[in-house]
Amino acid sequence: MRPFFLAFTAALLIVAGCRAIDEAVHPREAGGGERSEDEEEKRPKGTPDYLATTEILPQPFASSAASGWDSERLWSRHVDWEPAIAADPSAPYVYQLTTRYHVPACNGCGSPAIVFRRSSDGGRTWDNDTYPSPASRWQADPQIEVASDGTIYAAYLQGFRPGVVLQKSSDLGATWTEQKAVQGTEGPRWSDKPWLAISADGRDVYIAFNSGDSYVAASHDYGRTFANPVRTNEDQRTWFHSGGAVAPNGEVYFAAADYSGNYRGESHINVLRSVDSGTSWSTHRVDTSQEMPACRWAEGCYLGFLGPSIAIAVDAAGTIMVAYHAGDRPGAPQPMWIRTSTNGVDWSARKRVSAKPDEANNAFPALAAAGRGDFRLVWQDDRRASETGWNTWYRSTSDDGLTWSKAIRLSDVRTGPSYKGSDGYLFPYGDYLEIAIDQAGINQIIWGEGESYDGNGGTWFTRGR
Repeated sequence: MRPFFLAFTAALLIVAGCRAIDEAVHPREAGGGERSEDEEEKRPKGTPDYLATTEILPQPFASSAASGWDSERLWSRHVDWEPAIAADPSAPYVYQLTTRYHVPACNGCGSPAIVFRRSSDGGRTWDNDTYPSPASRWQADPQIEVASDGTIYAAYLQGFRPGVVLQKSSDLGATWTEQKAVQGTEGPRWSDKPWLAISADGRDVYIAFNSGDSYVAASHDYGRTFANPVRTNEDQRTWFHSGGAVAPNGEVYFAAADYSGNYRGESHINVLRSVDSGTSWSTHRVDTSQEMPACRWAEGCYLGFLGPSIAIAVDAAGTIMVAYHAGDRPGAPQPMWIRTSTNGVDWSARKRVSAKPDEANNAFPALAAAGRGDFRLVWQDDRRASETGWNTWYRSTSDDGLTWSKAIRLSDVRTGPSYKGSDGYLFPYGDYLEIAIDQAGINQIIWGEGESYDGNGGTWFTRGR
């Protein structure tokens, strides 16, 4: 949720019910310092009444738009956004997290709260919702990963302070460890937007987050303790992480974009690399984007929302792929690109994977890798150029990105919530989406759809290959 962690001086206006300002103020420009409890509140979303008549399907059925895929399904009748998904690499369990407003079944929970659920049959059916750690403060920005022994790792924000926390479950999400704060005694006073990456066995845990600046915290004892986070930048720009991966050789990569404090001017697409288990980090610029397009047509939207974000994945051979959107003309919609590398330093020429027309906005890529040369990509765009023209799309490659499958539209439901229409949905709901590949090689994908940036909206998911 980029703007509200930047909008230091605007937070009280948001709590009062005002819309997000178009140009948020960076904490440094606002004087920094510690935030009040009121300033820590998220903006309120609408009530979930608009979904009262929407059918929640317990069983999947075949998609009408994508052969080999389930039709998309809505998680709940509540106001959900910014979800995460992970699959057990050696069992049929799939796990989801989402950020939920107006939580009716969690007495004493703040709003929003992190909600968890489990599937034991590869995402076909789902158990009831639970809450890993109910708290009176708001929670947001969930991340989830599963180690080779089935241990679940979850990271999210528990307010601005303690900020980013980690929890684990060794019994399929039935119980969770206590929250472990990762900012450390020498870290920043507040933190925002964690991104989680773990080694296959779960011993090494890395969490990138921002406090305006970019930080990474590392644990090498399965998340029991964390070293003080390492600041990875020396500039005065605002950083956001949107992807992370641990390579087979133990090298660690995070994908991050940096912006000016008000999102004006150029943005940079970067990969952070550590070859010493997170002790130090080098930053490698992959591309530069001109100023992003505005999105004033979506209620509550701000300048930076359609700014570049970058996904990253590493395959079994150690090939690294990034997917990102970036523009060559200020204010113009941004195509989606991919690049590959074998070392995180030297990158191939960029290759366009988004569709024309050039007037289409592309946003929020997510990548996953399986085997050698096998990468799967999902993102959102508005190529259908109508009021309900946003959709979620999928493409894959089996040769390190040299060739790609035809784009498949995953958002095939045309009725139900008010934001649905014949061409798609009104707007992406949240700053990111996710993809995981389960033990059977099936893609598990989750994202948000809504009426506008401000909502209402919900979390949607599908599976297929």
